[in-house]
Amino acid sequence: MSGQQKDVYLVIGGSGFVGRNIVEQLLARGDIVSVFDIVQRHHDVPFYSGDITEESQLIEAIQKSGTTCIIHTASPQHGAKDSSIYYKVNVDGTKAVIAAAVATGARKLVYTSSAGVVFDGGDCINIDERVPYPEQPFDEYNDSKAKGEALILAANGKGGLLTVALRPAGIFGPGDRQVMQGLYQAYQRGQTHFQVGDNNNLFDYTYVGNVALAHLVAADKLVPSQSADSDKTDWNSDTATLSGKEDSLLATALPAVTATTGYRRVPTCEARPLGPYVAPPPNADQILAAYNAPPPTTTNRPVVRHRFDQFSENALALAPSSPLQVAGQAFFITNGEPVYFWDFMRLIWLQLDPPGSKRADHRIYVIPRAFGMVLGYLAETWASVIGKEAGFTRYRVGYSCATRYHNIEKARRVLGYEPQVGLEEGVRRMVESFKAENRLS
Repeated sequence: MSGQQKDVYLVIGGSGFVGRNIVEQLLARGDIVSVFDIVQRHHDVPFYSGDITEESQLIEAIQKSGTTCIIHTASPQHGAKDSSIYYKVNVDGTKAVIAAAVATGARKLVYTSSAGVVFDGGDCINIDERVPYPEQPFDEYNDSKAKGEALILAANGKGGLLTVALRPAGIFGPGDRQVMQGLYQAYQRGQTHFQVGDNNNLFDYTYVGNVALAHLVAADKLVPSQSADSDKTDWNSDTATLSGKEDSLLATALPAVTATTGYRRVPTCEARPLGPYVAPPPNADQILAAYNAPPPTTTNRPVVRHRFDQFSENALALAPSSPLQVAGQAFFITNGEPVYFWDFMRLIWLQLDPPGSKRADHRIYVIPRAFGMVLGYLAETWASVIGKEAGFTRYRVGYSCATRYHNIEKARRVLGYEPQVGLEEGVRRMVESFKAENRLS
């Protein structure tokens, strides 16, 4: 941020899971930060209590704190009984935040969206930001997040305001009050040997510290757009070439993420690791060797080429005077380590196991997806009869059987985002924190 005025931050929802991590990272690098929320859980930063749908309360907090950059992370947790709260906070609240930002002359607005804004219940296989919002959203939560995101992106440039939306997927880590609690309950009930679906669906998860980092780098990169040269090169052309400097920058291999794999691979290749519950087949050694082998050096890959394709250097060419912009854009944010859905759950359950436990030796009982849908329907029907909330639903079956992983090359190349904590290390930190909070041995 050299040559620019140092930002003063207001984190809306700063008492929450993601918001608090953002606050901590801002404090760690010496930034001035305040929090706007309905509950104060920490006392190390100035706090403004208020309702996100009340524009006047937001304006007062922005003015009193001297905020120049707003980070809007406020959102109800998924699974609320009354879905109207999603639209109240994620849509009406976002409208109020935008209005307050424009009214006070704030320069930047970073919005915590969700990777689920493009999810319609079907498979999402290495998708990027070109995928549109679905005509039929999967649920009200993701629909409300998509509507809020659309408002944020449409507000870019309004009254000089610069906006950006980040789409994290499957956030986990220390302080989580949703994923970890549910998995621990399943662990206590002895339900860890049941599996819905065949576990061939890759899924994205993101460590909360990586999500927070993405917000910081996005805020830092929010600058007014620069005009292009009169010479408008068609960088999608097959004849487009790179300058020597660009070639040296863009051809540099990306570093591997710390934990799951030693190499970046096409996640849909046949080679896959053997999970702890899989009985080794006769060719286990060959499978493991194929999984650990570097990807072949070939340009003939069965993928659609575009400017953010991680396997094509030429697709990344850009004019030096017309850099890719952050303002008005959405970015997928993940750990860059898609894993099979139930492998992630079992990784957590195995971390919960005390030494010498035989839980890992339990046989896995697979419930086919179709049968799971029938059971979910029956459970929902019975729950409505007795007036209780169903624990096993068709929504959960569909969610746990879907393939959902995303291409984050746009965030890497444009934001400079790179995950700092790998999946396995993140799970270790989350489970250790959960054990300490609940005094578990």
